[in-house]
Amino acid sequence: MSKHGPILAIVGDANRALVAGVRAAGLDSVVEANWAHAVQALEQTPPAAVIVGSPAKDRVAFETLATQIAAVEPYVPLIVLDAATSLPANAIPFSPMENGADRLAARLRAALRVRALHAAMLRRQADQPKTSRQLADSDPLQDATVLLIGRGASYPTLSVALGVQMGVVGALSIEAAAKHLNARDIDGIVIGDGFTDRVLDAFLTVLSEDPRFRNLPIIAPSGSKHAYDLPNLERVNGDPAQVVAIALPLIRQHAFEQRINRTLRSIDAGGLLDSRTGLLTPAAFNRDFETAIKQAQTRRSDLSVARFSFPESHPREQYDAARILSRLMRRMDFATMHDDGSMTAVFTDAGVRNADTIAKRLASVMKYTMHSARRGSHIDPHVRVETLAANDTAASLLTRLASDTKRAAS
Repeated sequence: MSKHGPILAIVGDANRALVAGVRAAGLDSVVEANWAHAVQALEQTPPAAVIVGSPAKDRVAFETLATQIAAVEPYVPLIVLDAATSLPANAIPFSPMENGADRLAARLRAALRVRALHAAMLRRQADQPKTSRQLADSDPLQDATVLLIGRGASYPTLSVALGVQMGVVGALSIEAAAKHLNARDIDGIVIGDGFTDRVLDAFLTVLSEDPRFRNLPIIAPSGSKHAYDLPNLERVNGDPAQVVAIALPLIRQHAFEQRINRTLRSIDAGGLLDSRTGLLTPAAFNRDFETAIKQAQTRRSDLSVARFSFPESHPREQYDAARILSRLMRRMDFATMHDDGSMTAVFTDAGVRNADTIAKRLASVMKYTMHSARRGSHIDPHVRVETLAANDTAASLLTRLASDTKRAAS
């Protein structure tokens, strides 16, 4: 018996062989039921995951089931086989293709890993302040960023359709896409047209061999029939609306997983990290900043501060920038996000020239990996840098940084 708990399967005769294959692949705790007894089965034996066949004929029962599952904690994955219609927000599509049972087992294992992380977070939150639970109330897509790769006719339409739901980072080549993947956190990849099967095969192979990207949702055109170790890969050759409909549930699940990971890191740091940005909370930042200034003055070492601001940016873009800063800044440095969406970063052992260089590099990554809600435009962060003077306090240095006469490093 698997240790994750039972998997409830409501699939009918058409997909019974697929479920048998999932058992043979090692997920042996599958309990089958029909729609008439689905709710009863859900209540009698709370499942770790649910698989349903195409719900078109039992739409009302399916939507009732999806609503009940969405209210359960920890997270219960709901996987829909060969979905032909739009799905509830918590339903994950699965298109049976070659090696269907193995692919479904891999999809289940990836989803059950998210469930295990959520259970760990809930367990560790038991002794934490209630404020640490604030992220659970909003749609994870608000935090999500998708990498859109393509150079064909579908690219503009896909960019607009995805951009309504989440942040979009565009790449016209596989090489540009690789740079984005290494520079920032991505919640999914959508590949449009414009690439040969050989190029796609090479790209998907690289992704499958790198554990950082293996579980990413990937929506790719149908082409090569090779099997990849990518549990959240879906092949779609439909119109942009269909591509987005398939992509959203998978991206939402990954964004939810990323939220959990940030919350766990915040708990590990004793609540000193903001679980949405990955940066220090303002209170923790102020305390560390004062300590860093005293140490720099005592040791006669350099210390510089930079402020990143984003005129006319959306909160989604501000949080996106904060997570980029959290990922890329040096381990000895620290930063926080302010109520107006600007960020202050402290560079220890860095004089003005070194700090200018660091700030420019961070701003450049933000500029070329963040996209505005306005189609085709970049977010160009404004950066200002100041260096600690002999008679400075934390308050005086921040005041000088906020003044109109400070040095600009943008």
